[in-house]
Amino acid sequence: MTRTEITVAVLIIIAALGAGWMIEKAVTGRDLDNNANLMQAGIILLQQGRPMPALRMTDEQGQPVMVNELKGTWSLLFFGYTFCPDICPTTLAQLREIKRALPAKSAERLQVYLVSVDPNRDTPAQLKDYLSYFDKSFKGLTAPEGILAQFSTATSMPYLPADTRQPNYTVQHGGNLAIIGPDGQLRGFIRAPFDTRLLLKALPDMLEGS
Repeated sequence: MTRTEITVAVLIIIAALGAGWMIEKAVTGRDLDNNANLMQAGIILLQQGRPMPALRMTDEQGQPVMVNELKGTWSLLFFGYTFCPDICPTTLAQLREIKRALPAKSAERLQVYLVSVDPNRDTPAQLKDYLSYFDKSFKGLTAPEGILAQFSTATSMPYLPADTRQPNYTVQHGGNLAIIGPDGQLRGFIRAPFDTRLLLKALPDMLEGS
């Protein structure tokens, strides 16, 4: 297979992820918590959580974070980057709108993370400045490519590393969210595109249910 064919194949996978196909392939019907209200909103919860690997990343404050210790709240992880021209600012703006419209009890139990797929440019300071435009409570995570690839695999959130030698390069990635539960385990996904109305109706069931 040529490099061009490989690139096309990966892009097809990423496009499929945006439609939710990769998520559906990653789990079976037996794995799912078939709550109709949640599934209508694009929230796919697993019946049993999946442990996260002990990977060390860096947050927007420059502090080390172990991804298997993201506990105490429900975390929504969006894999994107600060130089993204379209899907990233749109998604973060929508998540800001959703969090601000949630009941206070639900909002307190929700943490949004931008996991950078562009560690070449997304320093902690860059992540902090970028996220402050959306919501100062949003957090960022960055790590060297090798660690990022492992985290991407563990959360079923694939992306295509960019050729950083090219000027103004872009990074191909999906629009879904990974859900980490208060126990620090992968608990499910939210499929893009997001329906704000349906998510506002369904999220409190998840956030306040455990």
